Amino acid sequence: MSTRRTKFQNIIVTEVWLLAEIGELAGLRQAIGSVLQSLHRSTMAMWIQAQQLQGDALHQMQALYGQHFPIEVRHYLAQWIESQLWDSVELDNPTEEAKAKRLLDNLVAELQRKAQLQGGEDGFLLKIKLGHYANQFKSTYDRCPLELVRCIKHILHSEQRLVQEATNASCGSGGQAMDSLSQRHQQINQAFEELRLATQETENELRKLQHSQEYFIIQYQENLRIQAQLSSLSSLTPAERTQRETTLQSKRATVEAWLTREASTLQKYRLDLSEQHQKTLALLRKQQTLILDEELIQWKRRQQLAGNGGPDEGGLDVLQSWCEKLADLIWQNRQQIRRCEHLTQQLPLPGPMEELLSKLNADITDIISALVTSTFIIEKQPPQVLKTQTKFAATVRLLVGGKLNVHMNPPQVKAVIVSEQQAKALLKNESTHSESSGEILNNNCVMEYHQATGTLSAHFRNMSLKRIKRSDRRGAESVTEEKFTVLFESQFSVGGNELVFHVKTLSLPVVVIVHGSQDNNATATVLWDNAFAEPGRVPFIVPDKVLWPQLCEALDMKYKAEMHSSRGLSEDNLVFLAQKAFTSSSNNPEDYRNMTISWAQFNRESLPGRNFTFWQWFDGVVELMKKHLKPHWNDGAILGFVNKQQAQDMLMSKPNGTFLLRFSDSEIGGITIAWVAENPNKPGERLVWNLLPYTTKDFSIRSLADRISDLNHLLFLYPDRPKDEVFAKYYTPPLSKAVDGYVKPQIKQVVPEFTNPDPSGGASTFMDQTASPSVSLPNNFGVYPSMSDAMLDADGDFDLDDTMDVARHVEELLRRPMANQWSSQQS
Repeated sequence: MSTRRTKFQNIIVTEVWLLAEIGELAGLRQAIGSVLQSLHRSTMAMWIQAQQLQGDALHQMQALYGQHFPIEVRHYLAQWIESQLWDSVELDNPTEEAKAKRLLDNLVAELQRKAQLQGGEDGFLLKIKLGHYANQFKSTYDRCPLELVRCIKHILHSEQRLVQEATNASCGSGGQAMDSLSQRHQQINQAFEELRLATQETENELRKLQHSQEYFIIQYQENLRIQAQLSSLSSLTPAERTQRETTLQSKRATVEAWLTREASTLQKYRLDLSEQHQKTLALLRKQQTLILDEELIQWKRRQQLAGNGGPDEGGLDVLQSWCEKLADLIWQNRQQIRRCEHLTQQLPLPGPMEELLSKLNADITDIISALVTSTFIIEKQPPQVLKTQTKFAATVRLLVGGKLNVHMNPPQVKAVIVSEQQAKALLKNESTHSESSGEILNNNCVMEYHQATGTLSAHFRNMSLKRIKRSDRRGAESVTEEKFTVLFESQFSVGGNELVFHVKTLSLPVVVIVHGSQDNNATATVLWDNAFAEPGRVPFIVPDKVLWPQLCEALDMKYKAEMHSSRGLSEDNLVFLAQKAFTSSSNNPEDYRNMTISWAQFNRESLPGRNFTFWQWFDGVVELMKKHLKPHWNDGAILGFVNKQQAQDMLMSKPNGTFLLRFSDSEIGGITIAWVAENPNKPGERLVWNLLPYTTKDFSIRSLADRISDLNHLLFLYPDRPKDEVFAKYYTPPLSKAVDGYVKPQIKQVVPEFTNPDPSGGASTFMDQTASPSVSLPNNFGVYPSMSDAMLDADGDFDLDDTMDVARHVEELLRRPMANQWSSQQS
């Protein structure tokens, strides 16, 4: 197939060939031609590649277009369409409608501009047509611009998939190596071709059988006519009767002999066709198992790992195209089997056909039932940490809904929240009605069919969990370890009410919380479940112990996702975490390879000498980093996972003023600065000092970079980088001059022991007042005394009595005169 070049490409090719001829360099022309050919292939527009598709792929590509988006618009605006950022629009976010509206207006304007450029006799009709399309888009999508974006995204992704599949196929024929994913996809596509041919063959055989049977029935009727004629011979004279009887009996004998042979042949045809259908059904089962039990399960596993920060699970377009092909082939074979049954009833013959067809019909019904029920899936999961009285969303999708015309009578989907025990009963079919463990508002939604994308889905946009009913907890289990799931269910029929399906699907495990303070423990439950759940498990069983390297992989995935960085946890970081988790002093990673860590060690038992668990400490670090220190981590400025002794050993070999940043061992979500400096009380002696840990509260007042800038005794970031070289780009710019006579105040950090004396000599340092290398600053700025009364009980449930005590205490404080409060604080 010939390739097209733009005018620009033609100019480049012409100029390069002229240069090659002028230069008269041997082999230059061939080399330049090869480079240009490679460049042309690599930069070839998607539309140019799509036009080179052949056979079924070309038909699939053409089927993407229609009145909703004419193929002429794709052709004449190919470059413009492919240059727009369609994927930046979130289709499920109503606030993105303005962005979609701009894209629609730009598309209409581009069509009108293109139309105006058309001139001459040849361009007259095109000018009218493009102008018509501009008006059509305006009227169709002006009130729903997101649907236009959905349509174009689907078209572009489908084209890309078809081109990629065609490219992979051509690479395979050329003997080039493909990755395992491409090989698997090619294997599936080859199996579909085999099934298509097998189905076409049985269709041809069925038609032959039908024609043979029709001719058999005609001959059978002829035989009945001959018998009737023989019966009517009594009215003739003996001579005539004898002559006619001999002729008719001879004819009847011939027909009956043919009928006997043909009946045997028809029975053989039926048995052969039945055998062919059995083989086709076996191939269908194998293909369906490959798609549903491997590809779809892998997609669901990727979706689960994405909840821990893993890569995006990817789109469903390829899976839907496979499931639709399966549905089409299954339905064709089902219709063929039904026609065979009809032929058998029309002409009963002795033999096992009735039983064989009954079994085939049951098998094909089982296959299509498995396909329909398995392809009712959750495209967008509800949040796995679900707070009551908070709005949340979810999307369910039926991958074969469009192909089976389910949208002709759009089904309604209902969402209910169920407990772990109720989920187990549902999977065992022990529960005939859907029990609930809570009340979800706005939990009914009608499935909508999007013609442009061919998707049938229900978008729950405004659900809210009004209340939750908890079960009795076991042993040390807390409310943040209790798992629920959102059950989505629907009922619909296909084939003119031939088959009725009641479909159900369960969301990933959900932990319900009532207060933000429960979030970190709930996240631990979700992370452990997402990381270590086995496919096909009984809800929601997970191992109580896992190998340390397995947990390391989950923690690294979570950390990188929260930091939006490829810089995850290094081997040294993981050794530090192992030392903390196992209370070990070994620095050898191999010592931890075969060690196991239990759920209790992870987030039930506090670390030795601390009032928090391993996970709570790690989650505190993650929260601090992602809110305030992400750029510094990505720059490599924060070592973080270093204990106090390691920091001392590292800094003592460095010049005075060298510092590093490490996470606090004693405080959740704390980071401290450790630096080496002279001991003012003992000249010649050097000490490593540790600043009181900063937390999120501190960085909301003044950033880390500005705090480091304030401390003049900090000179080099470990090992030897000047601090301004690392942090200067994050410093807050100097304050502007006074406006209207007012000078803006500025907050600066001061460590008294390391503050330079006032030039007048009036100020003194506090160095002599402490010999401790741990520098801390007392908090003398509180107006009200701190309140430690907990508003939540040990399980995190709301305690009304305690809350009323706090309220009364606050009320009493508010009645006091401000002057009294201030004087009592100063005293």
